[in-house]
Amino acid sequence: MTMTTRFRTGTALLATLALGTTAWAQGKADSTDAASQSTKAATVFHEIMDTPDKGVPTDLLGKAECVAVFPQVIKAGFVVGGRGGRGVASCRTPLGWSAPVFLTLGGASIGFQIGVQATDFVLLFMNGNGMSSLLSNELTLGGDASVAAGPVGRQIGADTDAKMNAKILSYSRSKGLFAGLELKGVVIKPDSDDMTAIYGADKTAKTVLTESDATAPAAVRAFPAMLARHSSRTSSK
Repeated sequence: MTMTTRFRTGTALLATLALGTTAWAQGKADSTDAASQSTKAATVFHEIMDTPDKGVPTDLLGKAECVAVFPQVIKAGFVVGGRGGRGVASCRTPLGWSAPVFLTLGGASIGFQIGVQATDFVLLFMNGNGMSSLLSNELTLGGDASVAAGPVGRQIGADTDAKMNAKILSYSRSKGLFAGLELKGVVIKPDSDDMTAIYGADKTAKTVLTESDATAPAAVRAFPAMLARHSSRTSSK
């Protein structure tokens, strides 16, 4: 098989993956699906935080202004690779963690890749600038906001100080291994279908992320409730 044929085959596979993910998301876009996304994100986050020697440092989590979790993001490719998945985010408010917003994650990479892999991603938005990036309609990691691989363990080490200037710290968990990972080039957008199903057409991600969890339907509160379980600090704003 020539490289041209391989490239065309890889492009076709990536396109098929993208179309399949889009169709699946559209077919499932209702309140029940949104509740499921929130529960999946809560479960992933709890599993990670329940292994403190290998998870997100608790004092680092205490500094984060927002947290986003993307369970089971699919990465597939042959020469041309791509990622596709959905997730949930919440930010601190003066009354606790905000109502959850629903997001999509996508991106592409070039390189020799074979196979399909499911990975959980966790993003910590560490300051007001990082939070502002999340509140926009579209965020490109490493472009619109600086991103660095987050440290792992019980406490923040002195050698991680250089990373603290990043707006976003990113992590991945695949095959049981949790580690910091730089997700440059990944694009995050609001999932308009799930957002409309839960909040109606008149609310934006920015509006939802600045409101308390109490404004969200009980069915989708699993994720902010889990964040509160692990970090109860509220925003001073």
